[in-house]
Amino acid sequence: MTFLKLDSLRKHYGAVAALDGVELCVASGSRTAIVGPSGCGKTTLLRLIAGFDAPDAGAILLDGEVMADAHGQVPAHLRNIGIVAQDGCLFPHLSVADNIGFGLKTDREARHARAAELMEMVGLDQAMLQRKPDQLSGGQQQRVALARALARKPRLMLLDEPFSALDTGLRVATRKAVADVLSAAGITTILVTHDQQEALAFADQLAVMRAGRLAQVGTPREVYARPVDAATASFLGEAIVLPARVRGAVADSALGALPVEAGDFEGDASILLRPEQISVQRAQGASLPANGTIGDVAFGGSTCDTQVTLDGAPSLSFRLDIPNRDMLLVGDRVAISVSGKAHVFR
Repeated sequence: MTFLKLDSLRKHYGAVAALDGVELCVASGSRTAIVGPSGCGKTTLLRLIAGFDAPDAGAILLDGEVMADAHGQVPAHLRNIGIVAQDGCLFPHLSVADNIGFGLKTDREARHARAAELMEMVGLDQAMLQRKPDQLSGGQQQRVALARALARKPRLMLLDEPFSALDTGLRVATRKAVADVLSAAGITTILVTHDQQEALAFADQLAVMRAGRLAQVGTPREVYARPVDAATASFLGEAIVLPARVRGAVADSALGALPVEAGDFEGDASILLRPEQISVQRAQGASLPANGTIGDVAFGGSTCDTQVTLDGAPSLSFRLDIPNRDMLLVGDRVAISVSGKAHVFR
């Protein structure tokens, strides 16, 4: 069931089109991630959904109710939408309990009870309720910000780069905790981020944004494996894009004949491989003939960031994380093999 619908949203700032006809449907209780480079329109889109800005054209419908269209819009404070921003935006002079209960129209005892309930929900010790925000770690502050957003029982939660200020380990743990809390509460959620891995891990639905438009919307696995174009493929991770001649279910390329999904297209095209489909071994004469050369190796601990150049196509090179145990060096001749099917851009 569609809970949030964005219909042909447009927003200009002067001559700049921040949003250019955005359309998106978000299912009830789902998690959607909107990912894209800086300046693509992600935050503008979030502000329109929240009600902080009005669209120039188009409509926003939430649970069947019009939030904004050509006739006007519902004010932000009447939309019952929760927001967690990048820095949490906690009030530094208030305790954790007062931050969580801020804005609740109940007596102090009821607010404290609600705060204690939410602290347990977000996995924090109730002993922290009397602390000030500066006495918490970054991850704890973000969980308190989530608890504050949950306190008013929002029907939609917006997360605006909420984990970007955290270090890598804490970021992953906090993201998982937040996702678990929102899923348990059954709250429809939209995450805006520029971090591709975060978007892929968090979402049920992934929307890739570019230049004010949604380039592709689908499940994370679908968008990663079958991107609509090379730009989308490259944004979501290392993309090995090769020219090829497609005939039926086979593509002839610099890596030989590769299987592709059968279709009615035949002719010249570009094909996509992901790094996990590529295996590289040191060449061993006729038993394992070489078809590439190691061009650069950057040590990275358990793996090495390695550049591989294809024979017969010196302009075609790609990078792989290769286990350090393989000890490949610059200039080594290698045999490159491919598993699975290549994706054809049409």
